[in-house]
Amino acid sequence: MLHSGHEALIQTALEVSVQVLIGLTTDERAGRGRAKSQITSYGKRKDRLEGWLKSQGVEHRVEIVPLNDDWGPAALGKEFEGIIVSQETEDMALALNQVREEKGVDKLKIVVVPLVKAYDGHRISSSRIRNEEINSKGLRT
Repeated sequence: MLHSGHEALIQTALEVSVQVLIGLTTDERAGRGRAKSQITSYGKRKDRLEGWLKSQGVEHRVEIVPLNDDWGPAALGKEFEGIIVSQETEDMALALNQVREEKGVDKLKIVVVPLVKAYDGHRISSSRIRNEEINSKGLRT
């Protein structure tokens, strides 16, 4: 579910980059540990993301690719310079850089975006939205 936290990540990426690659979680990866009824299909999520990017006028600067693992194409891609992560996923970026270094590929610059909080001071998350605790902007439902 596209929410304010995702938007903050994308907006930060667009502020520090000319071109942005977004890894959008595949149905297979999204389904790990979740009931199928909790998953919006990849196609619908991609359509919503593309719609939001168009509404921001930035669709020409973004490429969306399927993400079926923790790192996606940035794992060893020499053309990548940086990675934008939330505070929750910073450890993954550090581990990615370790692998890149071991493989002789330059480390990525890591940009950490603070978590976006809901009205109650807790983070905005897709699971909280699905549970109808909050909406996509972090407001009470």
